[in-house]
Parts: sequence; C-alpha cells; structure tokens
Amino acid sequence: MKKISFPPGNAFCPACLYLYGTYREDGQPNYGLFTWAAYAWDEGLRFVACIGEDKLTRDRIRAQGVFSASVVSEALLPAADFCGNHAGYAVDKSRRIPSGRGAVLPVPVPEESPWTLELQVEKTLRLDEAGKSEIYLCAIRSVLGDAALAEEGRPFAERVRAAGPVVSIGQTYFAAGERPLGAWGDWKDKWE
Repeated sequence: MKKISFPPGNAFCPACLYLYGTYREDGQPNYGLFTWAAYAWDEGLRFVACIGEDKLTRDRIRAQGVFSASVVSEALLPAADFCGNHAGYAVDKSRRIPSGRGAVLPVPVPEESPWTLELQVEKTLRLDEAGKSEIYLCAIRSVLGDAALAEEGRPFAERVRAAGPVVSIGQTYFAAGERPLGAWGDWKDKWE
C-alpha cells in the first residue's frame, strides 16, 4: 500500500452521531447534532464532548451544566440531520423531535433514540482565547436505553442492528453494526 500525505481533516475519522439535548430558556427542548465526542476512564466512565463554535446548545450547556447525549438511530436520522443543519438561534427545533425528560437530570430525551446518556459537566476546558471552543468532561448520571437492548438471550449483534446507530465518515452517514467482525480477543492468536 503506497502512502501519501493528506492535510489534516476528518475524511476518515469515523464518528458516532449524537443529539445533544438541552432546555431552552422557555423550557422547550433544543437539540444539536454533534460528532466530536469520546469516552474516557477516570474512576468511572466519562463522556467527553467538544463544541467548537457558537451554538445555542453550547450556550445552554454553559448555563445549565447538564445535557443529554442521545445516539442517533437510522429512524432518528432525518430529524437529527435537520437539527445539525439549522441553527438553534434561528429555528425552533423543540417540536421536531418528540421528547421525554431524563430520569435523573433535567434534560430532554428523544423518544426515538435507542440510547441516551444524561450528562453533568464536571470540568470545562477552553481551547481558544475567544472562548468559542470548549471540551466538556462529563459524569454519566444515568443511561436510558430501549428495553430491547437488554434482552440477554438475543445476540448482541442483533441488538446493535435493531438499535440502528449511525456514524459519519467524510460527511456521509453510514449504518453501524451491519456485520460483526468478532469480539475483543478473537483476533489475538490469528495475527502472526
């Protein structure tokens, strides 16, 4: 395989899609579509989120210190794509996504998402002098998931397909979990 140099970019950076949910000042849900997220371990699982520009979602996270991060499913993709392409400052997105309320924190939870994390910001890292880019290190206070995802008798790969999570690679959406490639450790003795 011949290697060439590319400029920095996210052309081949697979990223899970999340709808971050906050409540607007009027108490209505607001959602934004985000991919700059990861997990970390520090005496427990943590969620790490980055928001790199002015957004209503960021303003509300700053004001409230809590938000939801909901995995975008194939069923939720049209609404999520709408939220990701329309600024919350200009468009009321509150009625676009049927929502419930978090079990532990005051955060909106999309009914169509198979998996939602209720997050409390523990630490904010500002990345630029203007204060536009921030990283949030969050405690996961609750996880709300579709009951079908807990069916232990059902193969895990089947549960993932049923959840229908979506990833983004190179500004294109892809269905995740189409075919399992093996469990952790399945390949350890097959590479020589």
